[in-house]
Amino acid sequence: MVAHPLLNTYDALVLRRPWISLALVALLLIASASQLGKLKLDASADSLMLQGDPSLDFFREISEEYSAEDFLLLTWQPEAPLLSDESLLPLRRMADELRELPRVSSVVTVWDVPLLESPPVSLSDITSGDPLPNLNDPGIDRGLALQEFTSSPIYAELLASRDGELTAVQVNLRRDERYFELLQERDRLRAKDAEGTLSSAEAQALEDVTVAFKAHTAQALEAQSALVQSVRDIADDYRSHAHIFVGGVPMITADMVSFVRSDLVLFGSAILGVMLVVLVVIFRRVRWTVIPLLTCVSTSTVMLGLLAFLDWRMTVISSNFVAVLLIISLAIAIHLVVRYRELHAQHPDWSEHERALQTVALMAVPCIYTGITTIVAFMSLVVSGIQPVIDFGWMMTVGIVVAMVLAFVLVPCLTVVWPRGRPFVYKQEKQPLTVYFGRATEHYGGTILVVTGIIVGLTALGISRLQVENRFIDYFKESTEIYQGMELLDSRLGGTIPLDIILSAPDADAPLPGLENLDPASQAPADDDEFLAGDDSFGAGDSLAGNDWDDEFGADFDNFSTGEDSFTPSYWFSLEGMRTLDSAHRHVDQQEETGKVLSLSTTFAVVKDLLGDDIGSVELALVQKSLPQDVAKLMVEPYFSEAKEQARISVRVMETSEQLRRDAFLDRLHDELVEVTGLEPGQVQFTGMLVLYNNVLQSLFKSQILTLGVVFAAILAMFLLLFRSLSLAFIALAPNIVAAGLVLGVMGLAGIPLDIMTITIAAIVVGIGVDDCIHYVHRFMHEFPEDRNYLATMHRCHYSIGRAMYYTTVTVVIGFSTLTVSNFNPSLYFGLLTVLAMVAAVIGALLLLPKLILVLRPLGPEGEPAAEGRS
Repeated sequence: MVAHPLLNTYDALVLRRPWISLALVALLLIASASQLGKLKLDASADSLMLQGDPSLDFFREISEEYSAEDFLLLTWQPEAPLLSDESLLPLRRMADELRELPRVSSVVTVWDVPLLESPPVSLSDITSGDPLPNLNDPGIDRGLALQEFTSSPIYAELLASRDGELTAVQVNLRRDERYFELLQERDRLRAKDAEGTLSSAEAQALEDVTVAFKAHTAQALEAQSALVQSVRDIADDYRSHAHIFVGGVPMITADMVSFVRSDLVLFGSAILGVMLVVLVVIFRRVRWTVIPLLTCVSTSTVMLGLLAFLDWRMTVISSNFVAVLLIISLAIAIHLVVRYRELHAQHPDWSEHERALQTVALMAVPCIYTGITTIVAFMSLVVSGIQPVIDFGWMMTVGIVVAMVLAFVLVPCLTVVWPRGRPFVYKQEKQPLTVYFGRATEHYGGTILVVTGIIVGLTALGISRLQVENRFIDYFKESTEIYQGMELLDSRLGGTIPLDIILSAPDADAPLPGLENLDPASQAPADDDEFLAGDDSFGAGDSLAGNDWDDEFGADFDNFSTGEDSFTPSYWFSLEGMRTLDSAHRHVDQQEETGKVLSLSTTFAVVKDLLGDDIGSVELALVQKSLPQDVAKLMVEPYFSEAKEQARISVRVMETSEQLRRDAFLDRLHDELVEVTGLEPGQVQFTGMLVLYNNVLQSLFKSQILTLGVVFAAILAMFLLLFRSLSLAFIALAPNIVAAGLVLGVMGLAGIPLDIMTITIAAIVVGIGVDDCIHYVHRFMHEFPEDRNYLATMHRCHYSIGRAMYYTTVTVVIGFSTLTVSNFNPSLYFGLLTVLAMVAAVIGALLLLPKLILVLRPLGPEGEPAAEGRS
């Protein structure tokens, strides 16, 4: 028996008092289970953003400047004609019900928008302040209204599809001011903390506001989920009148939480159920089925209870940690069980306590090293800058420690106290499948090396095709409402993903073209003013023909040009500004990736249509100054900031476009807009979810793929420390590199892009592959001194430790195959890629690893066994 001070301490504190140890674990489980009701999921957009990204601050600034609100979007596709009573009356009733919901600020339908062309109104009608016509007015020609909805620069592909069969219902939600107050205060204090200027009082304030922010976001997400469900319930009541889909970011957030929560419960239970069946088939004993399963359940329960107690929230990404933790805890438990059974066969006269203690003595070192190396792999996620990915790394780090502690307490102690059953017989007559891997290594070693070379070549090709990209719609199956709704929005209503292009005026101090000749003393046009001559002259406008400076337009212009009003038109409401905007708008609209584009250029186009001719500086100034509030709210305010002299181009990008490559598209579009508009690069800025998500993807590539090299270097150093042999360390590392590369290569060849979900697979592959190689090499080093025969040692290792590796792989592969039926495609990919990772890791450890050992002979020459034999 091997004696060691640490082993003696473990024996005294844990194994010789098994009932006390088990009672303490039971108390821990009860305490953890009592916290499970507090467990929360977070799928907010903020949780998926790149922390510290300047684009995130700019996005929030622009959202506040233009009063951007969250909204839900319902599509209404009736069987009857779109503007018939059979369609419009139920639509109005549904909208009225939606307006009564909490947090709903307004509901916009075809009933609620002004009609500018049905029949055409004049600019004086708009600026008069009188209500503009809409569908509620008697005598409205619905045929003309339908033509306007399907062809208007404002309404077409936004409020109605161009074919006139589909309309949108926009449910605007009140801005959560409390959320942004807490967010700004938290970020302000965090910035001071990063600068090292945080006082003790401010440190306490930061802690308090962080707690308040997390509590508020939890309540807000629950309220949002309830609201989405209420909207769906109302929509269900009207599905007999029209085909209805519900869309929008709040709905996607609610559904993602629902999918993740469902997968967590359903597939966690399914994986445990599959593990139960497989363990029964493998071990055919109740104790060897119950003990590993109990270890897995205990580990997951303790970790979930810890997360709930600390209010450490799972997200779409980090929720997968439960599944990965099941792999790791099951692997440790199976390795301990298999080793115990081997000792039972070799030493049937030993007591349960002796066998359990010796199992711990033999397995502690490889298990500790596998734990540490797996932690190193998952720690690579911590540098991502994306909170859910960081959380996943830390959760796995803590979870691995918990799994190791509980496995080395529960498995030995339960083994000792388990009631004696029928006599144990170690059935060696049935050879495990791993024996055939050993024979294949012996007889087809050259083929293994050749195939490995081919795999490496294909892997390199696949990795070269990897894309740091993803279509968000691909996260969901075609049968889900999210997928169908997003596809409908892209094909019929102008796109899905928002992109904002912010143009800053060239020089705020320069005189505005067209108004620079205005005499400030008389506040009247000078004789040579361009308004009185030329193509853009005041008198040339058809709609202004017959008017003079005494008409209402002249009065309006006189009002805002007098000293009393001191109104100075913006650059963006000048001829030069309009032309700049028109060229930018037109260029964006021509892009294959873009759908609906809205800006002041859209407003100018509507005004031109109303005038029947081009417009001049006076008309542009009137549009800025004299539009009624309801019209300005629709046509000006969303696209213009007077305080910052900014013009905003609102773009909806086609999420379903196969050609969409976010990073390349954004870089190309920015350069082209600078060239087209003549503005400086800094005066053309992009923001919106498209930009933020692209930043996340690009950061992931830099922080994760490039970090893998550092991870492998760290693991190599640990191998060197464990195996005391540089050649053996490189040999053990080779299968891990091949396995990790294989998974990434398959992703590239299959067209599965790297994104916030699939990026974590690389760390999982490394963590899992390292475990198998450490266990195999450690056992090989233990067995080799017995006869110093590489081939014989290999066969013994395949029969012993190979059996444990095989059992673990089969159990996990079958269990994780259940994820393929998830409605959430990231969970499906996670299951498939994890299965591939496990298979690649175990095959590499059972074929490539032993072949390299046989060829390179890192433990020295063969010869007579050591006199002392096996330790």
